[in-house]
Amino acid sequence: MDLLSLRCFQVVARHEHISRAAAELRVAQPSVSRTIARLEAGLGVRLFDRNGRQVRLNQYGAAFLRRVDRALGELDDARRELADAAGLD
Repeated sequence: MDLLSLRCFQVVARHEHISRAAAELRVAQPSVSRTIARLEAGLGVRLFDRNGRQVRLNQYGAAFLRRVDRALGELDDARRELADAAGLD
């Protein structure tokens, strides 16, 4: 599990659509699908319920998203804090 996988999960969870998430992330749709599949395999649970081309966050995904949002938010805050302290724009 890496930061890119977590960001990918976060965007797919927000859109509940792989292709839209891929467009926002500016990567190919199969890459997003593989990233989500690897993340789910690593966690040992499915994060989304799938129905054709549509994906819906399930109970495990919703719980994981809360933690991912918090963790990535902290990292974003830390990045901004360091940039401010260093006088970077």
